[in-house]
Amino acid sequence: MDVKRILMAAAVVAGLAGCAGGGWTKEEKALIEGQGAVMRVLTVESAEDLAVLRAVATELPQEAVASELYRALAEKMLATVTSPEQDGVGIAGPQVGISRRIVAVQRFDKEGEPFEVYPNIRITAMRGEKEPGAEGCLSVPGRRGEVLRYRDIDISYLSPETLQTVTERVQGFTAVIFQHECDHLDGVLYIDKLVEE
Repeated sequence: MDVKRILMAAAVVAGLAGCAGGGWTKEEKALIEGQGAVMRVLTVESAEDLAVLRAVATELPQEAVASELYRALAEKMLATVTSPEQDGVGIAGPQVGISRRIVAVQRFDKEGEPFEVYPNIRITAMRGEKEPGAEGCLSVPGRRGEVLRYRDIDISYLSPETLQTVTERVQGFTAVIFQHECDHLDGVLYIDKLVEE
């Protein structure tokens, strides 16, 4: 009986230790807190970066999404994708060294075309036929290519405000951006999907 209690107590302590960082690893904390307003974008030109870009990202626990560190990461991802050096329309966590399911996307389908951040994003439905379109990527500098993508999708994500799952239908070019960024979360780059010329 005493051994059972000791094992249960050890399991509880281990669980609490894992949550002590608000759901973030020490490495993630250091990366988010240690950089300036704009984060370094990982590229395929570095073998070390490529290993991160090819990894499958994990979801963020709710306590991580509710944390100040999440807000700092979201702000830095937005500052990075909109910086004059990058001038992108979307960016994913792995591209800034954070292998978590988080993306920032410019919403061309909304008034003012704002950038918005989506934690634990998933594409849950795709409709219609795939259509060709030119794509580039901040992590693949100096290249562009044609990729087939759906123009009508459903996404689900964790709302940072309510910590509830939200489902939304997205169409047009914004749907293409979401697919490109969600591919990053699965270790897939647009160059893997280029249409044969």
